[in-house]
Amino acid sequence: MSDVYTAAEARAVLDQLRPTLAALIEVRADLAELGAAVPGGRPTPLGGLPELKAAQARLDELLSAIVAAGPEVKGIAPVLLDFPSVLDGEPVLLCWLEGDVELGWYHRADLGFAGRRPLPPS
Repeated sequence: MSDVYTAAEARAVLDQLRPTLAALIEVRADLAELGAAVPGGRPTPLGGLPELKAAQARLDELLSAIVAAGPEVKGIAPVLLDFPSVLDGEPVLLCWLEGDVELGWYHRADLGFAGRRPLPPS
């Protein structure tokens, strides 16, 4: 874990996190289904209140593992991760959005996601 990442370091962390991210996406979907069904008493093949509570606990566990690996979690639906970095002497955040094939974007912290730009070739 680093306070400031090179693109290569951030990509390595992201690669290590891929199974955790896949599990988070799956649990997030289960949690959405259970959360919609349980309060109305509608049955779901996923279960009921105990399964809802288990999914909430699992989501918390997965988020904790991601945070412990170093990136900033900016969102979970969709998953959005930022890695503090420096580009051309300026502080930036390397940005990965669920669905991105690789870590290929950055933005200034003060601009946020709206200022997202492709990383220059290295």
